[in-house]
Amino acid sequence: MNPFRWIALRLRNRLASRRQAPQDIRLRVSNLTRNTVLATCMDVADSAAKRNKGLLGRKCLVPGEGLWIRPCEAVHTFWMLFPIDLVYLDRKNQIRKLVSAVPPWRLSACLRAHSVIELPSGTIRETRTQLGDTLEFSVAPAPGAWIEVP
Repeated sequence: MNPFRWIALRLRNRLASRRQAPQDIRLRVSNLTRNTVLATCMDVADSAAKRNKGLLGRKCLVPGEGLWIRPCEAVHTFWMLFPIDLVYLDRKNQIRKLVSAVPPWRLSACLRAHSVIELPSGTIRETRTQLGDTLEFSVAPAPGAWIEVP
């Protein structure tokens, strides 16, 4: 092997090992149309591995939690242990379809959707979320972070 290539590969590998892995971002999801909050601690599944795992392996979703799967047009609840609410969104974060209390071992799809939010069962009803509403995503404060109120 060319010695320059060997040095370049070693240097690249050393620099790559020093890079920090991207941190998982938690989001706050607000319904701008109804002035309500759907989730305060939303995980984002934007890689193939995260989309494939989804909520599998979790025992429940507590109020305020959720998972935003993007891109996504269909989900299943096979092997899940609890029902969930589904909110299908287009690219402008407008709601295209709502499905409440989807029990385990079901399929759901919306071909006009770009992404889907999985929420604890009852969230759609409690927040009065309806078709056509617009959602807003913002970075949620880290747990234990101080928030200064004016």
